[in-house]
This record gives sequence, structure tokens and C-alpha cells, in this order.
Amino acid sequence: MKNDIFWYGGKLIESRILELDINDPGLLYGATVFTTLRIYQNSLDSNLTNWQAHCDRLFFSVQSFGWQQPDWRRVRQGAQILLDHFPVLRITLFPDGREWITGRFLPEDLREKQKTGVVCAVASSEFYRSLPSHKTGNYLSAWLAKTTLDAQEAILVDAEGNWLETSTGNLWGWYDRSWWTPPRKAGILPGIVRSQLVNWLQNHQQSVLEEPWTLELVQRFEAIAYTNSVVEIIPIHTVHQPTGSLQYNPYHPSFLQIKELFVAS
Repeated sequence: MKNDIFWYGGKLIESRILELDINDPGLLYGATVFTTLRIYQNSLDSNLTNWQAHCDRLFFSVQSFGWQQPDWRRVRQGAQILLDHFPVLRITLFPDGREWITGRFLPEDLREKQKTGVVCAVASSEFYRSLPSHKTGNYLSAWLAKTTLDAQEAILVDAEGNWLETSTGNLWGWYDRSWWTPPRKAGILPGIVRSQLVNWLQNHQQSVLEEPWTLELVQRFEAIAYTNSVVEIIPIHTVHQPTGSLQYNPYHPSFLQIKELFVAS
């Protein structure tokens, strides 16, 4: 299995080097949009792969920015070729319509994290994501938050200290027989798994509350986790804050219901 191949501009390229013009805005300013998807059942058309939702995310951003739409048939062609080599694909679009698709493997410790949970730390409010409704190539703040803290994940906050999301996913908490997740209007990325999960839980008569995660609320949760299209759901057992650490139950029975989504679809 090759890991030194990628798709760029309608061509499959066997290399680990991508050549860009030195004045390319994607290089200079991070002027790209991207989405990352996990391939289920070796198919773009699997309900869990959710290909259309990922394309819709990209389309929304390209349209919002007034960029040139890519050749969507070519985007799918590249993804179809690369899924034979990788279980995870990252699709990036440039302002002029160029597409760039890379692949990677699932984290080796994913199952362990899903089982036992991870440690998070609350980041400084200066590490906010720009244009939070879009997944842009300017991901420096989230990357810095995750790599400069002594934790496996970072929790991004607003100016008032309300928890928004992790550096790579959306937050979920269990309290008072309900699931809670920060609202989109708070300034978070509308995650694809987040949307799937909200709909799935509501269809199973489970209460889902979209409320700001204040410093008071986060102390009430019995269990919390984060989700994204690659890792599915990962419990969080410890959150380090400037004022002390919070502990949560990574084995809470409420997680069993959420995990059903990834085997029932």
C-alpha cells in the first residue's frame, strides 16, 4: 500500500512533494478550504462516509467566498482512486478551483482513546479559529492550541471563557438525562458528525440541548466527549484549567447510545 501518492489538478501524483507558485494565496495566506472524511465500507456512498455532506461543506465555503467552483466530477474521481489506498481523505480546494486530495491512515491509538478517553486542556481565548463557520487552510490557532499545551487535545474558548469546541472536533456533554452541545451561533464549526448525531439522537427520542458551555455548566456534566469524521467519538476524562482540573467518567453508559450511530447507519 502506497502512502506517497496524492491527487492534484486532475492527476494522480506519486510523490510526497506538492509544487506551488511562490505567490499562491493558498501558500501565502492559507487561502484554501478543506474537509476530512473517513471512508466506510470502502465506498463514498456509504451513509457514514457521508460524501454529499462533505461536498456541501466545500460548496458552501467556495460560494460564500466567491471562489471558482471546482470540477466536482474530478474531485470525486480523485477521491475514488485514493480510497483504495487510505481510509481517511483530506480534500482541499483552492480559490481558482484546483483540487488537492491527500490520504492518511487512522491513528494507531484510536481504539484505546475511544475506550479510555483522553486528557484535554483549556486554551487561551487568543487561540480562536478565524471564520469559524468554514474549515479554512488557516488553521494555525487550533494547531498551536493543541501543540503548545500539555494535553492530547485543546478546548477552544470565547472571550468569556465559554467552551466552544476542541482543536479538531465538536464537544458533547451528558447531564440531566440529556446530551448537550455548544450552539453553532457561539462560533463553532458545524461539524458533519455533529449534525448526523443531533439528527440521530432526536430520531431516537433522546433530548439534545444546544446551549452555551459556561464555566458553571461544564462542572455539572457527568461525561463529555468530542466528535469528528475521523475519530467518531472520544471520551474526555480530564480537563486541565487554570483554576484546576475537572474529572469526567469516560466509561459512562450514555456513550453506548452514541456509539450505536457508527454501527447502525
